[in-house]
Amino acid sequence: MSHVSKIELEIKDLGTLAAACKRLGLEFRRGQNHYKWFGSFMGDHPLPEGFTQADLGKCDHAIHVPGAEYEIGVVKKGHSYVLLWDFWRSGGLEEKLGKNAGLLKQAYTLEKTKVEARRKGYTVIEKKTDSGVRLHIRMH
Repeated sequence: MSHVSKIELEIKDLGTLAAACKRLGLEFRRGQNHYKWFGSFMGDHPLPEGFTQADLGKCDHAIHVPGAEYEIGVVKKGHSYVLLWDFWRSGGLEEKLGKNAGLLKQAYTLEKTKVEARRKGYTVIEKKTDSGVRLHIRMH
């Protein structure tokens, strides 16, 4: 069954997305123009807003998730990118990235915070903790 939907995350910086992928052990595939999904629209789930049935499976870049059958499509829309994924359980993406791709959203937000802090001249120190990651951002 096809269940392609948009991951609610605004992507403006592919470098930050690639860093988030690396953090999670995913492979960002620049220039890959298709992503793996069920492969056939069954009409049992609404299409992502702004996309047609013919758009499914097409992208500008892709994210390969080791251990998952399906991939995430990175599609340019205007000045930003949209992430499309088929979250049907047999594709394995939700199992690896959590509901609504929560792990990818967290990793992107963390990497984007680090980039923006450094751009403003702040020092960023990242420390792993038992419950995750803690960022220390110092102003000079």
